[in-house]
Amino acid sequence: MTMNTLKYMIYGSLTLTAFLQTTHAAGKPDAGEVKFLMCAGCHAIPGYSNAFPRYQVPKLGGQHADYLISALKSYAKGERKHPSMNGTAMSLAEQDMLDIAAYLSELSFKQNIDKDEIAGDPVAGKNKAKNCSSCHGSKGKSSSPGYPHLVGQYESYLIHALKQYKTGKRSNPLMTGMTAALSD
Repeated sequence: MTMNTLKYMIYGSLTLTAFLQTTHAAGKPDAGEVKFLMCAGCHAIPGYSNAFPRYQVPKLGGQHADYLISALKSYAKGERKHPSMNGTAMSLAEQDMLDIAAYLSELSFKQNIDKDEIAGDPVAGKNKAKNCSSCHGSKGKSSSPGYPHLVGQYESYLIHALKQYKTGKRSNPLMTGMTAALSD
């Protein structure tokens, strides 16, 4: 190993360590646990469904903090539409969002899905999901902090989200393009 290689490895390790400490320090999980109580009425009830349109409220535990913060900010700005979420997110200060995201990102992501809840064809879905793997991971567990995990998420929520992207009700140019060829 050359001296330059060793220098780059040390520099890279120190940079990564500093980044991870800074990211984690931004939100306080203990404070987030308390602040999450306002969200628990929907997001802490397994299988809880939205009234209209009807779909299951997404699982949040174990999602990337960066993704959760981005979603909350999108709701607060009205870029993502859901009356309850818009109102709740608008009431949160930046630190509240950081704390809640830090708390949720430390929880384990529950991947248990009752096979009877799946209406679609898993084999066809696996083939179509190949296009999703570059952002959401080959098995639906994203390694990128800006993209959510999909594995274990409720099917009805995923269908709802995909339809929102496809119709432009949820804005993301990449996702709009990815969903354009999907059938209903």
